Amino acid sequence: MTLILGWGDPLHLFHEARSAPAARTTWHAMLAGLQLSSIRGGYEGVAEAIEVEFTPLGAYICLGLPLHHLAHSHVHPDAVLGAGWSAGLIEQLVAVPGWEGRWAIVEDALARRMVNAPSPSPLVAEAWSRLRACHGRLSVKDLAAVTGRGTRRLQVLFREQIGLPPQSVSRILRFQRALTLPSDSCRSLADRAAACGYHDQAHMNRDFRDLAGLTPAQLCLLADRSASRGPLEGRLADVFDH
Repeated sequence: MTLILGWGDPLHLFHEARSAPAARTTWHAMLAGLQLSSIRGGYEGVAEAIEVEFTPLGAYICLGLPLHHLAHSHVHPDAVLGAGWSAGLIEQLVAVPGWEGRWAIVEDALARRMVNAPSPSPLVAEAWSRLRACHGRLSVKDLAAVTGRGTRRLQVLFREQIGLPPQSVSRILRFQRALTLPSDSCRSLADRAAACGYHDQAHMNRDFRDLAGLTPAQLCLLADRSASRGPLEGRLADVFDH
């Protein structure tokens, strides 16, 4: 889950989904929940911004609301964090010349929100940890078995504290695994699909097109090219620009 606080030119996002026409939105401050469709973005002019990437459980603690309200959506941070929250924080960030000082401001603001915040369910924390460890290769039935809880209980808690049901979370984790496997670890895309728990290469192709708007070959090529050049302020520049 992503929080962006920026100034200068706004961030332009292009939303793509099979069930709806493409849409464009612009943001200086934006909070995004977990997504299951491709979104591309960039800046058309000069801009500076801080981007915070939350784990789902970190977002649940910090934001203090059921995360299904943010799933598949982008909202202004003030809709969740209170009127004037982002404007006041951005004003402080602009006044500080260095990025180290700016990060300290953001970390302090988020830490204050976590004081006396509710802890996530131990069941969700365990299930989330197990799913991450196996890169989404546990079914909901198997996840219920290893955690000793019913599938219905898992579904309800995941919706509240992760934002998406376990099967959707597994889909995202498989995608991330397929994208980040080193290119020399698989002889072919079919091998990559098998290594990451897909039924076959066609299954992987569908998920890549849904989640990224690109084929596995296109996206892995961009990721490999960007990794070989080194990170630019912590992000894969070529993937973002495309």
